[in-house]
Amino acid sequence: MCFMMDPALGRKTCYVQFPQRFDGIDLHDRYANRNIVFFDINMKGLDGIQGPMYVGTGCCFNRQALYGYDPVLTEADLEPNIVVKSCCGGRKKKSKSYMDNKNRMMKRTESSAPIFNMDDIEEGIEGYEDERSMLMSQKRLEKRFGQSPIFTASTFMTQGGIPPSTNPASLLKEAIHVISCGYEDKTEWGKEIGWIYGSVTEDILTGFKMHARGWISIYCMPPRPCFKGSAPINLSDRLNQVLRWALGSVEILFSRHCPIWYNYGGRLKLLERVAYINTIVYPITSLPLIAYCVLPAICLLTNKFIIPEISNYAGMFFILMFASIFATGILELRWSGVGIEDWWRNEQFWVIGGTSAHLFAVFQGLLKVLAGIDTNFTVTSKANDEDGDFAELYVFKWTSLLIPPTTVLVINLVGMVAGISYAINSGYQSWGPLFGKLFFSIWVILHLYPFLKGLMGKQNRTPTIVIVWSILLASIFSLLWVKIDPFISDTQKAVAMGQCGVNC
Repeated sequence: MCFMMDPALGRKTCYVQFPQRFDGIDLHDRYANRNIVFFDINMKGLDGIQGPMYVGTGCCFNRQALYGYDPVLTEADLEPNIVVKSCCGGRKKKSKSYMDNKNRMMKRTESSAPIFNMDDIEEGIEGYEDERSMLMSQKRLEKRFGQSPIFTASTFMTQGGIPPSTNPASLLKEAIHVISCGYEDKTEWGKEIGWIYGSVTEDILTGFKMHARGWISIYCMPPRPCFKGSAPINLSDRLNQVLRWALGSVEILFSRHCPIWYNYGGRLKLLERVAYINTIVYPITSLPLIAYCVLPAICLLTNKFIIPEISNYAGMFFILMFASIFATGILELRWSGVGIEDWWRNEQFWVIGGTSAHLFAVFQGLLKVLAGIDTNFTVTSKANDEDGDFAELYVFKWTSLLIPPTTVLVINLVGMVAGISYAINSGYQSWGPLFGKLFFSIWVILHLYPFLKGLMGKQNRTPTIVIVWSILLASIFSLLWVKIDPFISDTQKAVAMGQCGVNC
């Protein structure tokens, strides 16, 4: 409430977003349910631009922003973005649209009283000649807010409430009318007003359209959590939750509200637009991520190295880029107070989600856009401690989302066995290059380790049958690999056995 009542920021603040905090999560947060990096680094960083995005809960809204109005902006807010000014140069003459927008906003700023009341709507615009351009016709009001004069009048009250002249006896009847299921039909509700429909992640879309109109948002992080909830701690449920988020981002990417091209004449700041673009394109990173996770195994199977020979200049560029990323990560951790364990859990689940839920979201989004095939909406089940502490954590629920990460794990394990077998068969000189190849496969497996734990069931109680079958299959594959060696041609085998022939 302090932010909303602030004389300077209150009239242009659309909502105050709080971080989400959860109960009932296991001590080590195996599947990164707390989202510490997102809430304590990313969202906190957005607070310095135009404000954090709306995440669907733990948020307090300004009524005027939900009703689709523009914020009350100062003259400085109406100036073009500094990036536009630096690229296009200073303006010698302000455009007509800019002056009209400025005058309209400044008129709203002059008075804190209700802009309209019930008489304005019923009797027209008599007595308001100076604000004639700001008034909408009755038909337009019904198209925008619906056919309830009392509710429509209340939307113009800057401090909330209803007009004093309203008959109290009619309020109950009007309330029942407004909350009916068909009230919003053929209106702008869900398109320009209120929560925006058309996406599974309507929260991101709603906040984006508010920021595009020039509103700002505030991120409030008090030491004591203001909102707490429960999260899905089971692997399958967690992946289904991430799939829903990613699918919503893909839907926005292929819609007219995509931040890449939507509303470039509005008041959305450049860096805020970049942040929203990052929010809706991240599922596509699953495609190169799958390639990066499979390449180490391919290198071990084909006896090739993942990194080619590079020049000194390219090596220096790589070292500088790596150092800058490393330094940025350390500064973020120090600035936000996020621990190493939380950061590592975030990195691990980024790979797990990227190789499963994000990949499925891309293809499901394409099917919906190109073929009109819609997918079912799965409600995520939350944590439940009725059967014991974190009992849901150990439950194995099969879903198709588990197939891609399992495949990546198996391929890398097979590649490691193949690489070691080749080194044993080739002599000590092949062990040096092998360690470089093994590093990348081990790195992939370490990122997928929580996923592997989820497949195995009870924490720290891996089933004996899994260990026995793993050792048996690895031994059989190693022996077959040494015997068959499929990547060596018949000519090379003949040379190795001393049978050169005429081409010796």
